[in-house]
Amino acid sequence: MKDLFTIGEIASLFSVNIRTLRYYDAYGILKPERTDPDTGYRYYSTRQFERLNTIKYLRALDMPLEKIARFFENRDTQVLRGLLQEQRKETQGKLEKLHQIERKLEKRLSQLDDAEYGEPDTISLVHCPARSLAFLKKEIRPDEDLEYPIRELDQKSGLESMIFLGKVGLSISRARLMERQFDAYDGIFVLVEQEDRFQGEERTLPEGEYVQIRFSGTHQNAGAYYQKLFTYMEENGLSCAGDSVEVTLIDAGFTDDESKYVTQLQIPVAF
Repeated sequence: MKDLFTIGEIASLFSVNIRTLRYYDAYGILKPERTDPDTGYRYYSTRQFERLNTIKYLRALDMPLEKIARFFENRDTQVLRGLLQEQRKETQGKLEKLHQIERKLEKRLSQLDDAEYGEPDTISLVHCPARSLAFLKKEIRPDEDLEYPIRELDQKSGLESMIFLGKVGLSISRARLMERQFDAYDGIFVLVEQEDRFQGEERTLPEGEYVQIRFSGTHQNAGAYYQKLFTYMEENGLSCAGDSVEVTLIDAGFTDDESKYVTQLQIPVAF
């Protein structure tokens, strides 16, 4: 049997990148048996085989090199048990985060399907569950750029910017709605999902009945649709029971094609 193996031979035997072996050497967890002082070539003996196998196993468990080095400093079953338990706990945390991401993806895909293939310009009476939101009271014009108010809301509430797509909304107060004033909003909000990190004050949209319409366009086009909803409410004996909920389901965050923009408008009603 050979006494020494080159770094290339070790890389081939263990299916490890040569740069990785050099990094292990520099980190101090896998020193070669001998390094030629003239050429700098590294040579390994079979004594490194078991150590490299251990490193590969622990790396397959996504264990960081710092912990692997800690194990080699005190090779003991209890030390290994402790490291494995730590790694299991961290892995469980990563899995929960991945599950949260999966749930957010499912919701966003469902919302996209609903927005793209739902019936536009059709008024319906829908029952909505209670919804949580982060709210910033601020007068906003329909033609105003929402980026700065969104950043204000983000700063106030500690929300992660990634959650805003398809969940930003504007609201007109009930008092303004009753005066048929649809030319300004009283606040901006973000619908908060269970998976969202949220540190600020949380508001709740109450469970109840809402008249709803979706249309192609943005908040600048909403005025005529508010009027349509109020006409429908008058014809069906419904009264306005709260502030409006106006959400852009598809906007510039999703597409450059403005013809594909979709906004949903809801007003809570009482019979």
